Amino acid sequence: MRSDDGGEDPTSRRAVLATAGGLTAGAVGTAGCLGATDEVRVLAAGSLAAAFENGIGPAFEAETEFGYAGEYYGTNAVLRLVVDGTKHPDVVIGADAALLRDRLYPDHADWDATFAANEVVIAYAPETDLGGRLAAGEPWYDVLADADAGEIAISDPDIDPLGYRALLLFELAEREHGLEGFRAAMADRVAHVADEPRLLAGLENGDRACVVAYRNMATERDAAVRRLDDAYNFGTREYADRYARASYTTESGHTVTGSPVVYNATVPADADDPDAGRAFVSFLLDNEALLADHGLRVDDTLPRFHGDPPEGIAP
Repeated sequence: MRSDDGGEDPTSRRAVLATAGGLTAGAVGTAGCLGATDEVRVLAAGSLAAAFENGIGPAFEAETEFGYAGEYYGTNAVLRLVVDGTKHPDVVIGADAALLRDRLYPDHADWDATFAANEVVIAYAPETDLGGRLAAGEPWYDVLADADAGEIAISDPDIDPLGYRALLLFELAEREHGLEGFRAAMADRVAHVADEPRLLAGLENGDRACVVAYRNMATERDAAVRRLDDAYNFGTREYADRYARASYTTESGHTVTGSPVVYNATVPADADDPDAGRAFVSFLLDNEALLADHGLRVDDTLPRFHGDPPEGIAP
């Protein structure tokens, strides 16, 4: 075991699958029988919606005695729903390990398991001018600097770590390349998409030229991507100190610093079915290949534990 220092609009599972990963915020997975008494209820970061609905949830049902039901929001929104008592899920999963601990410890949880990693990429529409320039290898920050208002989309930085990581990405580029005012200019120019699971839909319907996304989201939608150097992509633990040089303060006054993209899961203290919750977390830890199939990264640094997990939680 390693230590780690480091209003809703539900849709049916049939509708979710029909959109091939184009999920709405708060989408509820209804895999299996909704009337089942033994069902794990998962409240997770929106970037995991397609992976969990199209693969991980059904696989969990097939291999265990439990059904699966998932809801997906930006991580800030996920944690707020738990803290204010609106939701009582069996599992909570966030896309910023430190943020989950800051919001849920010690009143709602005292342990978590980091089970997968991700990285930030720029997804683009190749037929657009910006997309063509990215595909041709021009420096991404020069390309984005020429964008018109609304051509680039990010998720909402006040509810979602992906959104504030996009702004931190712009800040890191400004620092590294002497691009005075780049972050502020980009913050004024980008469009905010509150519904993280539908962030990439703008590329497909022609509304956007580029989207700052996670790699797994682009993989699920088969979008063209511009990979970023490790110094910018928030995907490498060795660059954690560099990422931390950039920070963002949300509208609620909470300041976050840059950090590697890792997903951590916990079973809240007031979970309705903690046995189902522990079974699902254990399933995540024991199915690295399944996570990788859906664009997530699991290397030899994972899983990691923070706090003392209950008996039975182990890879």
